Amino acid sequence: MPDLLNWLLVFLRAIGFLTIFPVFSGPNFPVQIRVALAALLAFLVAPVLPTVLVRPDFWAVAGWMGMEVGFGLLLGFVSRMVFYALEICGGLMATEVGLMLPAGINPLAPSSSSELSTILQLAAAMLFLSLNLHHGLLLAFQGSFVFLPSGGGHWRESVLVDVIGRSSHLFWFALQVAAPVLAVTFLVTVVFALLSRAVPQMNVFAENFSVRLLSGLTIIGLTGSLMAQHIANFLHRLPNDVLRVAQLLGAG
Repeated sequence: MPDLLNWLLVFLRAIGFLTIFPVFSGPNFPVQIRVALAALLAFLVAPVLPTVLVRPDFWAVAGWMGMEVGFGLLLGFVSRMVFYALEICGGLMATEVGLMLPAGINPLAPSSSSELSTILQLAAAMLFLSLNLHHGLLLAFQGSFVFLPSGGGHWRESVLVDVIGRSSHLFWFALQVAAPVLAVTFLVTVVFALLSRAVPQMNVFAENFSVRLLSGLTIIGLTGSLMAQHIANFLHRLPNDVLRVAQLLGAG
């Protein structure tokens, strides 16, 4: 019974983790495979963990189960932050360039988003898998039990402050990635504003739209490697971020 409870608690944290885990939580990823991966992860991790002592109180065990699902969802949210940031970044660039209206299907998100957001998230997914960073996140999930044992941990104010701080950093990261496009489109807008004063007969709106689109796509192509470097740097931080949140949850 203790071994079964230990496996169940690990499984619940794993299923919560994989529900928001990057790439594997996409709407096109079968739920059955996700559950099977959570069971396999629990089967591999549970034997190396200390045995949980069973309490006679049923509601205490039920509380453990609910908390493990919540902990898994929170750790999955932290591991997926870069994809949320890229969705914001793609929305900013698409608005400035003029590609916000044709919203397309995003295979990595349950809702439609701009085409630039989809492209950035697919690029992040390729980097995530090609750099084997999913292995690091899975190891971080296993390491979370060192700081946050099964059936332990508490929701604290320090966890909320840390997660809010990380969420606010997403906007700064999105602004850094989108900065070249925003700067160029701003200069184009200023130039056409001056031209509208010098040549009132010019159709500034029609000319401005095409030039902003062409210049924005050109800058995206020229700065693609720089964007990829920013994304890779953020992805490398995710395992440490997951462990940090687990440490705050399990702090005494």
